[in-house]
Amino acid sequence: MGTKLPESFSKIFLKIYHIVEAILLVAITLATLFAIGNEFLHVFTEQSVLLTDILLMFIYLEVLSMVQQFVTNGKIPVRYPIYIAIMAIARYITLGMKELDGVFVVWLSLSALILAIATIVIRVGHYFWPYETIAKRCHPLDKKRAEQENREERE
Repeated sequence: MGTKLPESFSKIFLKIYHIVEAILLVAITLATLFAIGNEFLHVFTEQSVLLTDILLMFIYLEVLSMVQQFVTNGKIPVRYPIYIAIMAIARYITLGMKELDGVFVVWLSLSALILAIATIVIRVGHYFWPYETIAKRCHPLDKKRAEQENREERE
C-alpha cells in the first residue's frame, strides 16, 4: 500500500523529518547529560547517595540507551520505555513511601509488575516471532529494503 503523495514532496518531507529528528536526538542527549551532571553535583554537595539517586541515574542511563538504539538501528524497542516506566514507579514509591497510602503503594507495585510481565511477553514474542521476519513480510519499505539487499548480495 503505497502513498499517493508526489515523490518530490515525500523526499523533501523525509529530509526535513530526518533533520528535525537528528536535532531532537542531540537535544535529548545533551539534556540527559546535563541532568546526569546535575545529579552528580547534587550527590557531591549532599555527600550522600540515596537509593532514589541511583534509580534516577538508571532512568538517565535508559534514556541514553534509547537514543543509542535509535541512532544505531533506526528504531527503539518497546521495552526501553517500559524499563524507564518501571524505574520511575520504583523511584516514586521510594521517594514517597512515608506519605503514600498503603493501598496506593500496592497499586503502584501492581502496575510495575504488569509492566514487567509485559516486557517478558514482548521478549518471548520476539524470540518466537522475530520482528525482522514479520516486518519484511508486511511493511512495504522493509520489502523494498530486503529486495535491494538481496540484489546487492547476488552482485
